[in-house]
Amino acid sequence: MKYQLVCKKCGKVIGDFATWFQQDQKCSCGSTHAEVEYGDEVYQQMKETRWSELHGNSANELYFDFLPLMHRENIVTRGEGAIPIERWEHMERFARDHHGIDCQVFVYRNDLNGGSGTFKDISAALAASVMKEHDVKGYCLASTGNAASAYATYLHAAGIPCHVFSPQSLDPDTVRFIHQQGQPLHISNGNYGVAKKEAADFHEQEHVMISAGNIDPLRVEAKRTMVFEFLRQLGGMPDVFMQAVAGGTGPIALEKGIRDLRKVMPEAKMPRMVLAQQDLCDPMVRAWEKAVANQFPEGYEHDFEALKYVTTRIAILTAANPGMYPLVAPMVRQSGGAFVRVKEAELPAYGKEMLRERNVLMGPAAMVCYAGFYEALKQGAIRNGDRVVLNTGEGCERAQWYKQLVSE
Repeated sequence: MKYQLVCKKCGKVIGDFATWFQQDQKCSCGSTHAEVEYGDEVYQQMKETRWSELHGNSANELYFDFLPLMHRENIVTRGEGAIPIERWEHMERFARDHHGIDCQVFVYRNDLNGGSGTFKDISAALAASVMKEHDVKGYCLASTGNAASAYATYLHAAGIPCHVFSPQSLDPDTVRFIHQQGQPLHISNGNYGVAKKEAADFHEQEHVMISAGNIDPLRVEAKRTMVFEFLRQLGGMPDVFMQAVAGGTGPIALEKGIRDLRKVMPEAKMPRMVLAQQDLCDPMVRAWEKAVANQFPEGYEHDFEALKYVTTRIAILTAANPGMYPLVAPMVRQSGGAFVRVKEAELPAYGKEMLRERNVLMGPAAMVCYAGFYEALKQGAIRNGDRVVLNTGEGCERAQWYKQLVSE
């Protein structure tokens, strides 16, 4: 047995993805939260792997043996996942000169992914591969931009129609990108919540598969390969993992990857998770600050509020209702990490710095993570001797408004 899906609510063994798809991505108990468990032979192979000797053009190719995919010929790839982790010394100099902190800073550059240039590409690539393997005929999802672009790209490559439902706020550059992939795009007359409802209605009426969101086991399994990339390129886990967060699949996948790794490498440590949000859409940061102020009372992870008004221009970070906070907050706390807030108005200045120091231009969501590093220094979330990895999100091609601000 290579793998099986297990319900996180009742513990029932569901079977493989063929069964999961047939059951409309639900357990018989009604739960939509399932997790992949692997067979002993998979963990034995993981134990014997010489990570630094692996070479390949994509994570699906490199880590096929550790993914819920049965046949290599079904891999759909655009060269995602196996991307450079670069050391950025100018950030190390700043930490040392301004805060007296000696640390190493690495950037996992998802803007270099070959699909849509975002960290959604790795999830879409595995999803397209598994759906191709099981002859899925159609798919739909609601998205504010990145997932829409990635899934439209990879499902087109797999020959699977992908109906995208997006809010009115969808960036025009993203609209053009999705149309270029030849996939149907439905622009809602309302916000993201309305788009999600329209996608759910389409799923029911047309009997096509629908995205399971941030806890989708395909998304989680794909993104957990970042743990293998840390082993391959860095030789071990970082002390600090940073990412901009809206939904939270990244930290959920990191935690799953570490759990898998500890079955063969018990000493593998969980990095401290430092997650950043911009001040114009920061519901997780607000909930975290309240929990800290009250010394984490029982049930703190369920004490959060949805924002009524969101004015951020960063469309892909507009999760006003932080539904994954009850899962993500305990992970952050257990890791010894924190949530930090950055000022959206300051992002172009950070973009200018990145352009000057590295000749790299990333998108605004990626810059939330980048700016979060400097805020984490202020808050003491980065310490002497730390090795820090920034999991940066996207390129600038679908955010021309931000590119113009940085280039002025």
